[in-house]
Amino acid sequence: MNQQITPTYRPLYQQIKEALLARVVAGEWPPGTFIPSESALAEQYGVSVGTLRKALDALANDKVVIRYQGKGTVVATHDSDRSLFQFFRLIGLDGSRCLPISRVLTRERRAATHEEAGMLELQKGEDVVHIRRIRELDDHPALLEDLVVSATRFAGLEREPAPLPNTLYHLYQQRFGHSVAHAEERIFAVAADAEHQAHLGVEIGSPLLEIRRIAKDLQDTPLEYRISRCETQHHCYFNEL
Repeated sequence: MNQQITPTYRPLYQQIKEALLARVVAGEWPPGTFIPSESALAEQYGVSVGTLRKALDALANDKVVIRYQGKGTVVATHDSDRSLFQFFRLIGLDGSRCLPISRVLTRERRAATHEEAGMLELQKGEDVVHIRRIRELDDHPALLEDLVVSATRFAGLEREPAPLPNTLYHLYQQRFGHSVAHAEERIFAVAADAEHQAHLGVEIGSPLLEIRRIAKDLQDTPLEYRISRCETQHHCYFNEL
């Protein structure tokens, strides 16, 4: 199959990257599968192996694919380890990392609020699935999370057998066919209220971090809107730039 690229002013490797990404999005290469070899793809697109390799390296940097030396290139999957270390940024004040344990408090299907509909690009009145859960670190409650997803895109999530997996992004991909490619976060300082006191064991008025995240797929479609409130006496948010 010949996949010749039409000349434009954009770098050739960028055009190849976008063409490969389109095939991943279309499901031609599902998560966890090997894509054709560099030489085979270079022949398909009529470019050098070096240009093709640069395009694949760019996709690897975006965490769309994983490169294995001597084996090939695989479309990335959301296993628990990858989801944890890529998307979970809370650590101990001493720098320690540990696997959070999740405990679901409520799970329901309901109409989206005005804010939720805007964040998920839904129509007014569309339903969402709302999950509230506690995430514990070292046997202590560290986060109170509220997350919502489209009830149409994730049909039946509210009826998934309990317990839900610790890393929901893996469930989104494997059960519903939607892969989280990246996320945008905004962080605020807020004061704890009675609800936070009940769930996180903090004093009313003590400082919390509020993290508002929109998780998106490869086409920048919003998949999930999540609000996390994090206690700050024993943990902090860590990001390496």
